[in-house]
Amino acid sequence: MPSSNFVLPVIDPIAISIGPLDIRWYGLMYLVGFVFAFWMANRQCDRSNGLWTREQASDLLFYGFMGVILGGRAGYVFFYQFSQFLDNPLYLFRIWEGGMSFHGGVVGVVTAIIFYALKNKRSILSVGDFIVPLLPVGLGAGRIGNFINSELWGRVTDSPFGIVFHNAGPLPRHPSQLYEFALEGVVLFIMLVMFNRKPRPAGSVAGLFLLGYGVFRIIVEFAREPDAHLGFLTFGLTMGQILSVPMVIAGIALIVYGYQKQAK
Repeated sequence: MPSSNFVLPVIDPIAISIGPLDIRWYGLMYLVGFVFAFWMANRQCDRSNGLWTREQASDLLFYGFMGVILGGRAGYVFFYQFSQFLDNPLYLFRIWEGGMSFHGGVVGVVTAIIFYALKNKRSILSVGDFIVPLLPVGLGAGRIGNFINSELWGRVTDSPFGIVFHNAGPLPRHPSQLYEFALEGVVLFIMLVMFNRKPRPAGSVAGLFLLGYGVFRIIVEFAREPDAHLGFLTFGLTMGQILSVPMVIAGIALIVYGYQKQAK
């Protein structure tokens, strides 16, 4: 293997220490995502011609954040560590041990959207369209946290982009965390902002998010190392790819439904 590959140094998982309080990189990235979402939600409210208030957006973000945490944890346990859950059901609540699933987080956010919409007598699709542009920056920040923590690395590669992760052996690997940051964070955010500049049919913005994320995740998974205890599943696909297929289908369905309904 070429000796010119970058070796990722060992970085202290604690980003900031304030007295007895230790803030870890991943937690800091969550904070970055939430602060940005709060700022952008307020910006969208100010441009909504009275359709949304900042107080309403704040309530929605609270439900969404809870959905991310609870759904992300439950998804990780049930999708990736179900056997460990069967051995010890209390493992579900051991959040401090790490382990979050994006796809579980999606289920949690969708649940939060439905709950908020029903409680406030709003359209579920319009609430979804409001919240999804707030998500990619947080997703991208999370991938930077994965990279700093030297986790969820990619498959072995001889490409010049390979990086040696200290806890993944001596061979260079795809920095799949950075690929996901670029696609699921930066590119997806730009797509949603550009698409949302003009009035769109209800549900189409949420549909584009689901479609875009699903496609990007499926692509990146070809460079990402599958979970060791799961490996490759049906047709040589990873769990991440299998879970992303329903997102792609749902995204296409929402976009088609929105434009067909608008055309009537």
